[in-house]
Amino acid sequence: MSGSRPPPSFLYLARQSFLKMNNNNNHNAASLSFLSGGGAVGALMRAYDWSTSPLGHPETWPQSLRTVVGLLLNSKYPMFVAWGPELGFLYNDSYAEILGAKHPRALGRRFKEIWSEVWKDLLPSIERALAGEATYHENLPLVTQRRGYDEPTWFTFSYSPVRDENGNVAGMYCACVETTRQVLAETYRNAENERFRTLFAQAPGFMAILRGRDFVFELINHAFYQLVGHRDIIGKPVREALPEVAGQGFYELLDLVYTSGESFVGRALPIKLQREPNGPLEERFVDFVYQPIRDARGDITGIFAEGSDVTERKQAEEELRQLAADLSQANQRQSEFLATLAHELRNPLAPIRTGLDLMRVSGGNPATVAKIRDMMERQADHLVHLVDDLLDLARISTGKIAIKKDRVLLKDVVLHAVEMTLPAIQAKHHDFSVQVPDEPIWLDADVNRLAQVIGNILANAAKYTPDNGKIDLAVRQEDSEAVIAVTDNGIGIPADSLLHIFEIFTQVGHGMDHSQGGLGIGLSLVKRLTEKHGGTVTAFSAGPNQGSNFMVRLPVAQPEAAGPTEVNAKAEMAPVAPRSLRILIVDDNQDAAESTKQLLKIQGHTVETVHDGKAALELAEQLLPDLALLDLGMPGMNGFELAMALRQLPQLQSTYLAAVTGWGSQEDRERTRDAGFDHHLTKPVDFQTLDRLISGIQPQSK
Repeated sequence: MSGSRPPPSFLYLARQSFLKMNNNNNHNAASLSFLSGGGAVGALMRAYDWSTSPLGHPETWPQSLRTVVGLLLNSKYPMFVAWGPELGFLYNDSYAEILGAKHPRALGRRFKEIWSEVWKDLLPSIERALAGEATYHENLPLVTQRRGYDEPTWFTFSYSPVRDENGNVAGMYCACVETTRQVLAETYRNAENERFRTLFAQAPGFMAILRGRDFVFELINHAFYQLVGHRDIIGKPVREALPEVAGQGFYELLDLVYTSGESFVGRALPIKLQREPNGPLEERFVDFVYQPIRDARGDITGIFAEGSDVTERKQAEEELRQLAADLSQANQRQSEFLATLAHELRNPLAPIRTGLDLMRVSGGNPATVAKIRDMMERQADHLVHLVDDLLDLARISTGKIAIKKDRVLLKDVVLHAVEMTLPAIQAKHHDFSVQVPDEPIWLDADVNRLAQVIGNILANAAKYTPDNGKIDLAVRQEDSEAVIAVTDNGIGIPADSLLHIFEIFTQVGHGMDHSQGGLGIGLSLVKRLTEKHGGTVTAFSAGPNQGSNFMVRLPVAQPEAAGPTEVNAKAEMAPVAPRSLRILIVDDNQDAAESTKQLLKIQGHTVETVHDGKAALELAEQLLPDLALLDLGMPGMNGFELAMALRQLPQLQSTYLAAVTGWGSQEDRERTRDAGFDHHLTKPVDFQTLDRLISGIQPQSK
């Protein structure tokens, strides 16, 4: 390459070195005179600790290696020798400049370690040299790391085999010159046009140069190929190269820019392209500019087109708009739900408040009190049902609902669901029929959750069917699926509501005259619980006032499994003789604590109440309760801390601890168990549940 010296003849340099060494009167096998001179590298070799080098100490080097080392140390030309099976690396001062920051650490190390970043590039030439064949490279590009970072470099060099005293190739010798500056200078001299082409080709937006009145493609970049599909269009007029664009207005815009001389700017314009051979038309959206190209005289000779494919941006904008609309709709549903929730909570609270007033002014009339009590129990049950629905939905949404599957008869599940909803159906005097086949249909299901699915659909049918309507529940098996169909002749479902009937907080707009209350989550629970069982649920209605049909499909249990005994959907607890217990109630809600206390005292128990954890701890040591009901959410010492403190007292080791809380998930129950509780009661605590709990506790002998 011009500007660089060719490497000197290896045989000539070897001969000169050999003659010089023969003239040295002190030469012998143990002499290290071949390391004399050599500048900084020679001095480094003389002082170097060779114990860690694969080459060993210079005293052990064969004469052939000494000859080559003496040659390169006394040369001003960049040279190195790599010797032995591990190619130990030796070089001179001139080559040290090529090594850069790798010097002086490179001395005596393995060739592969020194030039690890280019080893794969050099290995073929190294193998040829070690096989006895010399190689030569001119301006070989290598990406080296001489200063701690990658940099492009170029070298002209030769690799030559070096033989030992027996004539065997024992290493390789290199004379080289770095030509990086010359190559870069030559590159820069010719770079202007190439730089334009490179930038043009690599530009992130699409670009094209169209020449002449026919708009012949002269130059296009990679982005343009990506837009139109990789097809052969260079040298073709635009109408021939992109025939599918005809009629979309782009040819006409090119004509307009060419004749008017004025640029055109387009924003997010749709263009349909056949991006694959024989493929369908695909719509893309582009921002672009058509700009006239003028020659030295100012005449228009073509069009420069540039722009960007903004399809993804357009789609993202559409998705954002849709998301905003969905969020707005969800927000509206949430607002409607909160308003409905407030309404639904006030409905049972109003008669409860009225009942309390009546009890206060009734003078304790037993008949009046009994009637009011029954009414208040119904309203309280309704409140609990509302809260349970909310909790179930939250548990399903967070994946925490427990589905405990057993092998059950579908008939038992249906009877359980009918038993739950029959009062609501009878209250409106509906004609209700149930059709269940005689042949058993077995399912792997959670009997309570599946009964909840069927019960919610039946309750929905009863609610939205006018008095004296008709409701049919039919069960059948179709191949490997059990089908449960609920049909009514009620007010029906508008077509635009069918798509959203199972979404959360959705209530079909039936008008105020048909308003039956509810939170709009019953059917959402139906869908999610059905899917938890591997099934599907669908709804159909011919329209308003034409009734509704809900159909649940569930996988039938595998026939080879053994059938267990039928599920008793509603087992009754055996009566237990009353026993008097010492009971401690700890709750910062004084009304709740006192009302529970009065109920338990009526049952004959000894009951004490406190309203904070520290006081409870002191009283418990005196009372030694058989049962302690602990509210978890107390200020100061909460229920968890109190339970752990009570468990530390030896005299309370047999005390039964029950957590009382509004949280009832499986995770909450695990936390109370870990804190030392024996039982977990969810507010509001049903007295029958509490009574069953008490019946299983034996009084302690104090």
